[in-house]
Amino acid sequence: MMRPWERLLSVAFKALFRRTVQRGLRGVWVRGALPGQACVLAGNHHSWWDGYLLPVLFWGGGRPFKIVVGERRLQEFAFFRRLDTVSASKPREALAALGRGEVLIVFPEGELRPPGPLGGLNRGVVWFAERAGVPVVPVASRVVLRGHELAEAYLVFGAPIEPDLRLLREQLERMLAELDDQIRTAPAEEPLPGFELRLDGRKSTHERMAAWGAALGKLIGLAARKGAP
Repeated sequence: MMRPWERLLSVAFKALFRRTVQRGLRGVWVRGALPGQACVLAGNHHSWWDGYLLPVLFWGGGRPFKIVVGERRLQEFAFFRRLDTVSASKPREALAALGRGEVLIVFPEGELRPPGPLGGLNRGVVWFAERAGVPVVPVASRVVLRGHELAEAYLVFGAPIEPDLRLLREQLERMLAELDDQIRTAPAEEPLPGFELRLDGRKSTHERMAAWGAALGKLIGLAARKGAP
């Protein structure tokens, strides 16, 4: 049970996380639905933003979850323990969250990796699902700089699968390959087709200038019509 001051700080930190995403990215686009049942959500970890994006999406959707975080990181940022996290060194707490019907977010590569191919997967991701009797849901994500000055985040939520490490790898590799192919081939200044904007971010200077230019053009046109004989 949180004390009042802890609850207040929790609200403040959640707002800070959301603002950080909105100020640092052009937007967050999603394909697929957030899980509606208890599951182990397994995603690639190829961007610093990963630890922000999924919590912000789940907080916005009102879906209870816990994200598995390394004990060293929790010691560095002690208040993270009050932000829907569970220590990787306390698997019973993670299983308890699944037992309550929550989503358990895991990055099975175990560490932040450079963007690119999927790294080795820790078997703990399927161990949690097997012990709790829940499916695994793969989520593929990329944070990329395309046709604007700010990067864009894209996340693809897959269908639930049985707890099988080989199957999880196949699904994540396929989803990442399809996402990378879209990023390579879609028009750079347009959002990827088939994705829904879930969190609007900061417009680029080009977009803001274009909006100002359009507004100025309307004013000039209105003035010209009024001054016409």
